[in-house]
Amino acid sequence: MTTAKDLFIIAMDPGSKHSVGQGDLSLALAGAELIDLIGAGAVAVDGDRIVPGEPATPDDRLVGEAAAGLTRQAPYERIEDWLWRRGRDLSAAYQSALEEDGELTRKPGGRLSFGSERMETADTPARRRAADRWEEKEAVLAALASVVGIDDGQAEGERSDDEPGLDDEAVTTVVAIVNDAVMELEAVRQRRSIENAAFANLWRGP
Repeated sequence: MTTAKDLFIIAMDPGSKHSVGQGDLSLALAGAELIDLIGAGAVAVDGDRIVPGEPATPDDRLVGEAAAGLTRQAPYERIEDWLWRRGRDLSAAYQSALEEDGELTRKPGGRLSFGSERMETADTPARRRAADRWEEKEAVLAALASVVGIDDGQAEGERSDDEPGLDDEAVTTVVAIVNDAVMELEAVRQRRSIENAAFANLWRGP
C-alpha cells in the first residue's frame, strides 16, 4: 500500500467527525503520491518545482501512473500545477482501484459517497495497516489528513505548533502547497456559492 491509499482509507473511516470532499481529497492524494515518489528517490523538489530523477517503476499502479506523468524537461513543473493536473478525479481513481483489489465494499453508511452508493473499507491487512499508521500519528499521513480536515482525536489546542513533526524539507514543502491548493479550492466554492445566491435573488426580484 501507499500513503495515498492509506489516506483514502482513513478518509472513509465512519468514525471521523469530518466528511471529506472529493476535490480536497484528490489534491491530497496527488500530494501523497508525490511524497512517496520523493521517498523512493524518483523525484526531488527544487524550490516549488518537481525535478524527476531516473525513470522509476513503482510497484503500485497509480503511483506508477503519477511517475510516468511527470514533466521531464526543464524548467519542470510547479508542484501546485502538478497537484491540480494529477489530482483531477483522483479520488474516484483510488476508489476504483481499491474496489478492484477487494479493499472496498458497497454498503450504506460509508464515509464517502460515489453516485447513489456508499463505500466502506473491508476488514483487510491494508485497512489495518492504514489504521496503525493513523493511531501512531505517522507524520506524513497525519499532516495530509489535517489538510483535508480529518480529526485525529486530539482535543482542540492540544496540538503543538511544530506537529506533525515533518523532518524533510521537500515533504514539508509539498504538504504546505497541498494546503494552499485545498484552501484555494474552498475559496472557489465559496465564490460560486455567493454568485449562485446572487443570481437566484436576481430572478426572485424584490
